[in-house]
Amino acid sequence: MRSVRKSCFLLLCLGLSLTLLVAQEKKLREPDVVFVPTPQEVVDEMLKVANVHKGDVVYDLGCGDGRLVITAAKLGARAIGIDINPERIKESLANAREAEVMDRVTFRNEDLFEADIKEATVVTLYLLPSLNLKLRPKLWKELKPGTRIVSHAFDMDDWKPEKQIDVDGRTVYFWTIPANAGVPAR
Repeated sequence: MRSVRKSCFLLLCLGLSLTLLVAQEKKLREPDVVFVPTPQEVVDEMLKVANVHKGDVVYDLGCGDGRLVITAAKLGARAIGIDINPERIKESLANAREAEVMDRVTFRNEDLFEADIKEATVVTLYLLPSLNLKLRPKLWKELKPGTRIVSHAFDMDDWKPEKQIDVDGRTVYFWTIPANAGVPAR
């Protein structure tokens, strides 16, 4: 009887393991944008305008090759890159290993619209205007007041930036989640 129970338990564990493995292998939808790397001078300015420092938790939504996450980690922040494309995640991990910042970075192969971002103190973006607008309610709902948002190239329509900076012909936008955070009226 004991061996039958043990066998059933082992089969149950094996079934759960396979279920978890299949769930992890779930195919995510196709990316919304093609990967275009942010020039390093723009990355540096984005992190500067957001005043990234040790103690910050930086989320790069659509992290591409990981350069922004890696640069934030070099500034002492803990940095998380989220990208829907598994190839970008592999590339980001390889770049982080080479930069020797693996102890301060995490890369997650996830849909940025479904990702848990509530621990962020800084969120960085290089998406498209339509995606920024689609993402804006999530930012307002999930992020704490005072969280800093920085976008390369694209604004958020009627949510006016606190700062707008030109970096060699490229625009960087900066906002802070307000104390009265809630989805802004459209």
